[in-house]
Amino acid sequence: MVHKNSKTLIVQLFVIYSIFISKALSVPTPSKKLVETAPAQFTPNATPGGGGNKYLDSPHFRMYNYTSVTVANSTFKSLEAAYTCFVEDLGWRSTGLSYNGDSKGNLNDAGPYYKLNVYNVGGISGAAANTGTESATGLAFLNIVTQYLNTPSIFVHEFGHALTYCEKYWIDQVRTGAWWETIANFVADTYLTSSVCANGRAKYGQAEGDTLIDLNKVIGDSFQVMVDGTQNSGNYYQAWPFFTYLTNNPDNYAGLGWSIFPSVWTKYSRNSNETPLHVLERLASPTRIQTAVGRYWARMAYVDIGHKKAQALFQKNRKNFNYANLDSLGGGKYRVKAARQPRYMGANIIPLKGTGAVTASVTAASNSPFTATLGILAANGVVRYLDFVNGTIQASVASGEEATLVVANTPNALLLYDPFKLTADLNKGLDYRLELTGVTA
Repeated sequence: MVHKNSKTLIVQLFVIYSIFISKALSVPTPSKKLVETAPAQFTPNATPGGGGNKYLDSPHFRMYNYTSVTVANSTFKSLEAAYTCFVEDLGWRSTGLSYNGDSKGNLNDAGPYYKLNVYNVGGISGAAANTGTESATGLAFLNIVTQYLNTPSIFVHEFGHALTYCEKYWIDQVRTGAWWETIANFVADTYLTSSVCANGRAKYGQAEGDTLIDLNKVIGDSFQVMVDGTQNSGNYYQAWPFFTYLTNNPDNYAGLGWSIFPSVWTKYSRNSNETPLHVLERLASPTRIQTAVGRYWARMAYVDIGHKKAQALFQKNRKNFNYANLDSLGGGKYRVKAARQPRYMGANIIPLKGTGAVTASVTAASNSPFTATLGILAANGVVRYLDFVNGTIQASVASGEEATLVVANTPNALLLYDPFKLTADLNKGLDYRLELTGVTA
């Protein structure tokens, strides 16, 4: 028997559930202005990238030099799904809009709206795809090597660059340079795996994909500068989980969540050449960005950042990661290895052995600032995080639980730095000693 008010009750429950999910994910409401202004079909513009005589269209994209209608349409579906997610659902600025502003640098969101040009190319030296721009129109365009037109992780990454270009204020700011790759991989992984893009994927019949996370790098080299653009050893393509943490905001910091986008660009101090951490510091207020960095690394000890696929991959491979951060001095005393001292906004992740009453003390050379956290994983998979106070903590690790200690290098003041040209100050590690009772490292 169906209650006469059951439909009303179902609707009410759905609304309540939707509100709960929206708050939990901190997803912003897209600007009504942009939604109402944008036409259903954007206008073609052959100028970015040079155009061509052979092309196919979708509502927001045009592909030149296509070799297969089937492949081109497959690429369009992924790109349109990503567009739906980031622009229409999350409210990022449309890639159809020019990044050229007025004399004061202000952007025009009224249009016209142009299709993002995509070029099928035979090859690119050292790359599967890249993103170009055309200064007269202020529009980006994508070049994709033919064999990767069925690989969304490649071309949605480039779409992430186009999203950054259309927001303008990171362009020609050297200290943002390496972070462009961090953001682009964040965009690609979010599109492939996150529930916030489920609507976009479903709209265009796209399946959820695999995560791009490189845990060997993120965890094994967690001591590196937060975003390090050093050739052949840097982490700037792999550092994107920091943004997954900031947007999912599992610690419910008031200044964080999905609202940091597009603010990370729009609130960037114009032509300041500041780092993205500086704008994040303002966005995170009243939470100190150092606090968020410290807790991010603490959560990465168990990949507890609201990313189920990444966490499952961690559980499967966790025994393979490099945790050799310390040298034993005997008697429960340790010193961080010189080569693995945490650098600027980097960290050491230190699994502990044993249960029972635990005391831990961290002492940094020259009283250098740091953030230390003890994460205790319960048998049910829930992690509790305990902050060190004045470098010390006391806790109890029950039978069936495990603990990991994390020490992050979080200086009191943010540094201005070019990730592609790290200075000695950036690469100076946090030299510290650790003393443990009740457990061992």
